[in-house]
Amino acid sequence: MTRSVDVVVIGGGQSGLAAGYHLRRLGIDFVVLDAQSAPGGAWQHTWGSLRLFSPAEHSSLPGRPMPPQEGETYPDAGHVVDYLTDYETRYELPVRRGVQAHDVHRDGGHRFRVETGGGDWSAGAVVSATGTWTRPFLPAVPGRDTFTGHQLHTVGYRSPAHHAGRRVIVVGGGNSGAQIAADLALAGIDLTWVTQRPPRYLADDIDGRALFDVASARRRALDEGRTDTRGVASLGDIVVVPPVREARDAGLLKASPMFARVTANEVVWADGTTAEADAIIWCTGFRPALTHLAPLGLRTARGRIPTTGTRATAEPRLHLLGYGDWTGPASATLIGVGRTARDAAREIAALAGAGA
Repeated sequence: MTRSVDVVVIGGGQSGLAAGYHLRRLGIDFVVLDAQSAPGGAWQHTWGSLRLFSPAEHSSLPGRPMPPQEGETYPDAGHVVDYLTDYETRYELPVRRGVQAHDVHRDGGHRFRVETGGGDWSAGAVVSATGTWTRPFLPAVPGRDTFTGHQLHTVGYRSPAHHAGRRVIVVGGGNSGAQIAADLALAGIDLTWVTQRPPRYLADDIDGRALFDVASARRRALDEGRTDTRGVASLGDIVVVPPVREARDAGLLKASPMFARVTANEVVWADGTTAEADAIIWCTGFRPALTHLAPLGLRTARGRIPTTGTRATAEPRLHLLGYGDWTGPASATLIGVGRTARDAAREIAALAGAGA
């Protein structure tokens, strides 16, 4: 049986919920299909010490401020899961759990067919909000497949307790790499932190609030045809949240340059220097999870779909939400996705009103 709605939102994390909020306000019939078995999106799968980059009041989805977490300036992942769970309930968003959207097809006329393990859905528009967490990126470092120790990506890291007694290599100079390296270092783990270039810390008084403002200003400038603008990357790569500050100031975060290859039990630098390792944690980023859109034939060689705002340039009935700055300034953040979700919902409503 094929069920029919105006809009199918694929993904029930923060981006999917923000889309649902605005679609409901516009009176559009929609459903949110979420592959997860519980609310909270990727936040329910992160490591224990993870903290937001901004205080609660600057980390809110549209319509519902995130309450502060007692005793914490920067809320932890568990607090975010609780907030998203409450948000979904408060706005009575029609989320179908445990539903994996496998493929999206054009279905003649002006509709899509969304194939899932639990049957098909027909929709006039689709919002893809699947994020990146399910597509971790691992670099092609020579010898990586010969390593006999424990290898994991950011998505698999949970706590220092799992690495007690191990010699651990953490690879990556971004926020995840710095936070996980700090987590291990403060717990006394034998740590080697490896980065492509020397770590670039933001000023201690800069957090997610300033990053969102810079991203928004850059987007406005580009929209106005000005190209001499600096983006978030010009400020640095690492937000100095309290654990990172503590480890850095204690001299525990000393980064080594990237090694050249991996052997069965060590990493080797270009000059022949080696470091034995029992575990390597690859904090090397993610790619957008877009395989369900492959039947539409829209992806480019870089793995992205060209967009105008959130709308797929070659398919006006498809919107991509929350994948990064290419789908809206700071759109992969809690506070940033609200604006792009609003714009996407308005475009969908306008397209439906035009009878397209």
